[in-house]
Amino acid sequence: MKVLNVEVVTDNGSTRKQIEIQRMVNAGYVGRDLDAVQAHVDELKKLGVPAPSRVPMVFPVLCDILTTNSHIDVIGNATSGEAEFVLICDRDEIFVGVGSDHTDRDLETYSLVKSKQICGNVLSAQVWPYAEVESVWDDLILRSWVKQTPSSELVLYQEAALATIISPSDLMHLVKSQLTDANMSGMAIFSGTVPLLTHETVYGVQFSAELFDPHCGRKLTCSYRVNQLDFLNE
Repeated sequence: MKVLNVEVVTDNGSTRKQIEIQRMVNAGYVGRDLDAVQAHVDELKKLGVPAPSRVPMVFPVLCDILTTNSHIDVIGNATSGEAEFVLICDRDEIFVGVGSDHTDRDLETYSLVKSKQICGNVLSAQVWPYAEVESVWDDLILRSWVKQTPSSELVLYQEAALATIISPSDLMHLVKSQLTDANMSGMAIFSGTVPLLTHETVYGVQFSAELFDPHCGRKLTCSYRVNQLDFLNE
């Protein structure tokens, strides 16, 4: 179990809340354009990443790696983040955050599931009630930026409307359909991501993600530094 301390931001203000996360899953291959998803699968196969058993897919992730910290530690120099919306099911309430399931890309060529377990899943410290954005969901914009070296600038890495990827209702239905007990309470769901503007993975030292509501101008953000553990002689 992981206890999250988040700020719930509503139309009427904000409150602090503790949420117990009992389970966490990541989704993948979640684009609504199935031809584009298949093209992505084919591209990854060329890089040595095995094709998924089904599309879209969900898989379990260790709750202990979920964090709202501003930095994560990683092993190796081939890790990267990707922007995702995050659903948090807390009893009868659903909250929305923005996050990144930072991934070891070398390990991904051997096992997608294992590659997601050894880096942090970073979540925004603020969340919204899903009910407040449900009616405008497809218009929300998901963005990310990456900083490749300490001296370089942040570069826009991803940008797309949520209309391009799986909806929250479909995502929750997918997850629930694969549970052995249908219990969604205490569940954190990372949505899967949108295409890269760079058309290739960037391994950076800093990653930032944003979920922007163009109707009212508010946004959720998460940003973190990537610290490679290289303090021992090889």
